[in-house]
Formats: sequence, structure tokens, C-alpha cells
Amino acid sequence: VTALDHVVAITPALDRTVAVLQGAGLDLRRIREEPTPAGAPRQAFFRLGATILEVVQEPPEAIERNGGDRPAFFWGLAFVAPDLDATVARLGEHVSEVRQAVQPGRRIATLRRSASLTVPVALITPPP
Repeated sequence: VTALDHVVAITPALDRTVAVLQGAGLDLRRIREEPTPAGAPRQAFFRLGATILEVVQEPPEAIERNGGDRPAFFWGLAFVAPDLDATVARLGEHVSEVRQAVQPGRRIATLRRSASLTVPVALITPPP
């Protein structure tokens, strides 16, 4: 692992959170209007130097269950693993299979709960 690639936050109200972050001076790079594999309907991306802040809108069922007026919250981290296959092999049963990432040309794996981490962690290949 060589770097922090991105930090993930979750929000029930993506437009509200984007507006607050832009008001604080962060530069919105893009909004992705496609569902994620986990069911989130939209994502926004901000560059924080070399690291990206990914803000994920909660799926409708989570908003219905938890309410839509609570603040955004920190969710997890993604680290760059230039040799993702070797890193996954070393972690063994504590990591998922390697799969294509949302970002074109990149692959990703996620650490499982058996890794005993307190936050979700992903490992991703460097940008092409």
C-alpha cells in the first residue's frame, strides 16, 4: 500500500452536502448519476490534493429507514495498492475477490469484517 486514494462519506441528501462542501471552498469535480454496486443512486467527487473525497448518496431504503435530515458522515477509506493481486494474496481470507472498480481501468478489493478493522477499507490499483 503506497497512498490514500480516497475518503468516503455518506449522506442522505447529496445536493445539500455538495452545496455545503462547495460553500466551504471545495472544488466539485463531477457527479456520477449511476447506481453503485451497493445501490447508492449518486456520488459526488471532490479533489483534496492527491486524495479524493467521494460523497455517496444513501439508497432510498436507507433514507426511509434512518431519515433524510441527518448530516453526512465519514464511512471509509480506499488505499492504493500497486500490486493488488499480491496484497490480496497476502491478506488471504480477510479480503474480497478483486473486481473491476467504478473508475475505468482500475481494480478494487475490500477488506472483510474478519480483518477486525473499525472502518470499511478498500484497496485499489493506481490510476492508469
